[in-house]
Amino acid sequence: VTLKAVATALEFKLGAATVEAEGDLDFRGTLGVAKDAPVGFRAIRLNFGLDTDEPQERVDTLLKLTERYCVVFQTINTRPELTVSAQR
Repeated sequence: VTLKAVATALEFKLGAATVEAEGDLDFRGTLGVAKDAPVGFRAIRLNFGLDTDEPQERVDTLLKLTERYCVVFQTINTRPELTVSAQR
C-alpha cells in the first residue's frame, strides 16, 4: 500500500509490483524447547519486484520513501514502547 501511494505521489511509472518477505527465525525459542534460543525474528528481508522502466535513481528514491513512510517497517525498525496488562 505504501509503495503504491509513494509511486503515485512521485508520478512514478509503475505497472505491477510484488513484495516478498523472508526472515530468520529459530522455532526452538518460540516453542519453548530451548531456553537459550531467541524468540522472534533475528533478520527480516524485503524484496520488491517492480514492473517499471524508471531509471535506477528514481527506483532508489521510491524505495527510500517507501521505507520512510511504511507504518509496519517503521514500527519494527524503531521498537515502540510496549506495555502488557491483565484485568480480571
